Amino acid sequence: MGNSRAYPVFRTTDAAEAYRRAGRPCALLEQVEDKVWLFAELPTVRDVRQIAAIAPGLPFDYAGTRTGPTTGDHLWFDLDVTALDDAAPAGHLPPTFSEEVGRERVEDGILAALGEGTASVEWHGCRPDDPEADSDGYPKYDGAHVVFHGDEAQYGHWTEEHTVFVHVTKFGDPPRARKLAAHIGGEVLGEAQLGW
Repeated sequence: MGNSRAYPVFRTTDAAEAYRRAGRPCALLEQVEDKVWLFAELPTVRDVRQIAAIAPGLPFDYAGTRTGPTTGDHLWFDLDVTALDDAAPAGHLPPTFSEEVGRERVEDGILAALGEGTASVEWHGCRPDDPEADSDGYPKYDGAHVVFHGDEAQYGHWTEEHTVFVHVTKFGDPPRARKLAAHIGGEVLGEAQLGW
């Protein structure tokens, strides 16, 4: 049990460059899952529609807990955003999206789908053992992810910058993180953060 350790290794205001750099540590994975984890907080109707286009039929939720005015029951975001005009979802902003989505759909469409909100793409896999760095591959922990408009692995506050993270074992692995950072032309930018 436990979470990976996520090391920030590259930060920029250029979303396309952050996405390109995030792909480099993914290329080093000897196994990559067929789906990626996509998260987005969607402050505009345009943002909602763009994410719905790359993840059709998958559920959204409210960014914060909402309860019914008379019963106090938890309300779920159950609108079909593809079937509504722009005025209908506007009263339900900002929803969030957090689901596994087919890798090709996300990889082909995420840059066009980015809007004003925070979003992230996580690639999970397994790196080969690296005897030189005394590091083993861990399928539960290995991977990379990019956070658009954020600098925290767990989706904190909005920033102008986009951050690439590499994930390693729950015990941390600074030598492997530094090696992966160098591979993408970056460096470890701070302490390890709680990952997935």
